[in-house]
Amino acid sequence: MNYIALLRGINVGDSVRITMKELKALFEKTGCTNVSTYINSGNVIFTSADDRLVIRKTLEKELLKTTGTDIKVLIKTKDEIDAIAAAVPSGWKNDTEQKADVAYLFDVIDDAKIIDELPIKKKFIDIRYVKGALMWNVKRADYNKSRINKIISCGLYKDMTIRNVNTARALQTCIAAGMPKA
Repeated sequence: MNYIALLRGINVGDSVRITMKELKALFEKTGCTNVSTYINSGNVIFTSADDRLVIRKTLEKELLKTTGTDIKVLIKTKDEIDAIAAAVPSGWKNDTEQKADVAYLFDVIDDAKIIDELPIKKKFIDIRYVKGALMWNVKRADYNKSRINKIISCGLYKDMTIRNVNTARALQTCIAAGMPKA
């Protein structure tokens, strides 16, 4: 089965640094095949016959051994990535006028109700839930007013991994083609 692994918190700010070459080798070492990475933020497309829970536990254990840090890994199937990408409105983008992101959710918080738990001001942001993700779009002029940047201080933040809409769409294209971009 084709999967995408979304690693949380690598190569961002002062976080754990790991090259995509090292990451690819780590995945291959754990038995994953057709492994490719997409950009430097911990997006790995691969094939495995194993159950995603087994894959996740194996990868997290190997990442801990390699980096000395607990790194959470979210595994999504092609169908899940397709559904999430399809739910992102086509007009949402990152440009000088707007900022749009997708927060992929770990199972423990995968529920529409979490929107009400976020420290945001809904009148300044269009935020939506789809199974497996939250997505939002905010006008650049309203970014600070929306308080979306406060999400990092929210307890739910540790159970999500965020990608901009360009990356979300690119990941869907990569896995749909069956041949990931290198």
